[in-house]
Formats: sequence, structure tokens, C-alpha cells
Amino acid sequence: MKVLAAMSGGVDSAVAAARAVDAGHEVVGVHLALSRMPGTLRTGSRGCCTIEDSNDAWRAADKLGIPYYVWDFSERFKEDVVDDFIAEYAAGRTPNPCMRCNERIKFAALLEKAIALGFDAVCTGHYARVIQDEAGNYELHRANDWAKDQSYVLGVLTHQQLKHSMFPLADVASKAEVRAEAERRGLSVAKKPDSHDICFISDGDTRGWLAEKIEMSPGAVIDETGAKVGSHDGANAFTVGQRRGLKLGTPAADGKPRFVLEIRPKENTVVVGPERMLAIDEIRGIRISWAGEPIAEVATGSEFDCMAQVRAHGEPVPARAHVQPDQTLVVVLNDPMRGVAPGQTVVLYQGSRVLGQATIDAARSLERAATGQ
Repeated sequence: MKVLAAMSGGVDSAVAAARAVDAGHEVVGVHLALSRMPGTLRTGSRGCCTIEDSNDAWRAADKLGIPYYVWDFSERFKEDVVDDFIAEYAAGRTPNPCMRCNERIKFAALLEKAIALGFDAVCTGHYARVIQDEAGNYELHRANDWAKDQSYVLGVLTHQQLKHSMFPLADVASKAEVRAEAERRGLSVAKKPDSHDICFISDGDTRGWLAEKIEMSPGAVIDETGAKVGSHDGANAFTVGQRRGLKLGTPAADGKPRFVLEIRPKENTVVVGPERMLAIDEIRGIRISWAGEPIAEVATGSEFDCMAQVRAHGEPVPARAHVQPDQTLVVVLNDPMRGVAPGQTVVLYQGSRVLGQATIDAARSLERAATGQ
């Protein structure tokens, strides 16, 4: 097969490309330039798309003896990831930019271009598995190493995209094994730290970065009863579950810390309360997509058992889910989940299989509902 290896400059994508070469595929390496001002991206262990990352990817491709290119996706990245991130925060939601990047850049724009150029598949260093069922349908599954599993951020992939996706690291036992393999292959990225955090916020100060992009105005901080307990400089800078930086003027009656329960952008209000009220019992999701062919219950609207996960490394929770006629996904959790926020992504599993995902539109707490909040 003719394979396009997406090379971020990290150890995972380098070893994935090497394994694709070993498998006998015709491999071409490509690095995505996602900013026309690389200084605005995080560097070192905190980035994945900087100039130094591009150089690391080039060195790996050179060592593997494969052609290497840099493709400028900066305009698409700004529109589909950065602008979306700003718009979601402006609406009082908490987005996942890595999810949008996988959906709209790495497995939409990149795959689209790769197929147009005659490639059969895009190869990445993600820890996940693509398998075919008895009918030949493609399914997305967790990686063997659940500690490094990245199927959550790939939950946005469609059946058509899975047909052209290759994850050579699916069966590795651990990240240590990948680093050891990179060392044996003489790849200079063998000991390079993992990337993390938001790549386009160079100093990691999300609140400060947003303050330059979103018009902030002072407003009230209220408790779960509706009483004003403080004020803020801009509701959009807060996130559900936040504890620090609330600057409340009125202490809680029990003296315990309070957490952000909700952001109400239309009212410019932040709602705080005790930690127990972060527990969510029901999730409603929009913009649903299915990773592979949907299970039968999707078409009929019947309930089905599943596991629900709302963070890349979050603990999955047993749940019952169904799709309403208006295409809203309703997920009722068997055990409450803490600190779920609109804008996040809920990914559903059955066993190791990823069923699909939805953007959280509403998260309901039975305790808060009882107080009328």
C-alpha cells in the first residue's frame, strides 16, 4: 500500500512510520505546519507542531530513508481548531481542541488530501486499533496498553475514515517498548518527552490567552441557592470543576471549598457550590458521529448498555444510552460522574470498541435539579 505517515516530531509517530516501512508499504512522511507564527506554539515537551518538532520529524524520516514533506495547514487549523476553541469558550462551553484537530485536520483535511494524491492510508502514532468484523465493517477499538490508549480522541472518526487509517502501535505493551524500539533504530527522538497541553497557547495561560480574544465583562458569582457570593472579571474564563482563582467574598457556611458548577454566558454569571454538586447523572449530546457502522439500537432509538468517558484519560462509567428522534444522544450514568461540562466530548464504548461520540450540550445533576438550579 501507499501510506502517508503523519510525523509530529515525536517518538510515537516516528516508530509508527518505521513499522509501516518494515511492513513493506511505500511510505512518505509529512509534517503539518499548523501556525504561520511558530513562536505562538508551545515548544519542547509541550508542543507537537513547532519548528523543532518539524526538524525532529525530518531527522526521523531521513533515518528511515523515506521522502519527507511539510504541508501548510495553518489556515485550516486556525479556522477549524483555534477559532472553534474561542467560539466555544465565548458560548460558555469547554471544548477539546485535540478532538477537533483529529476530526477536522488529521483525519479530514489530511486524509482528504492524501486520498486525492493516491495514498491508500494515513499512518499515525496513536495508540488505538482498527479491526474488521465478520462482515468486513471497520471498527475502532482501544489499544492493548490501556494506560496509553488514545481511542477517546479518535472517537470522531467515521467508518469511511477508519477504512483509510493505520495505527501501527496498536498492540504495543507499553510506551517504554516504543522508546526502546526507537533507541534500537537509532531515532534521535527516542527520549523526547511526550507532548501535552494546548499547543497554540504558548505559555499555558488559557485564561490570559482568552482574555485577549474574547470580550470580558464583570459579573456576579452566585451559589447554588442563587445568592451572590462574589464577582468576576469575565465568566468565559472559568471552567466547570474549577476551584482556584474564584476570589469569593462570602465563605461557605460549612467552611469547605466551592467549585464552579456552571457558566451562564447570557447572564454573565458563574455558579459555584459544594464539590458533591459536581456529580452529573445525565448527559445530553449533539453533533453525534459513529466510529464505524452504528449498532442496531441507534436506528430504532432503543436503549443500549455502554461505558461513557468524557476525558482522554478519564475513568469510563457504566451507562444506558439512546438516540432521540431529534438526534440528541441521552446518556444516563449508572454512577454519577464528576465535573462534566457542556462543550466536552462524551465517547461511548462497548467492551474495547468505540461506538461513537457526541459534543455535550447539557449535563444534569439530580441534586441541583432538586434545588431548582
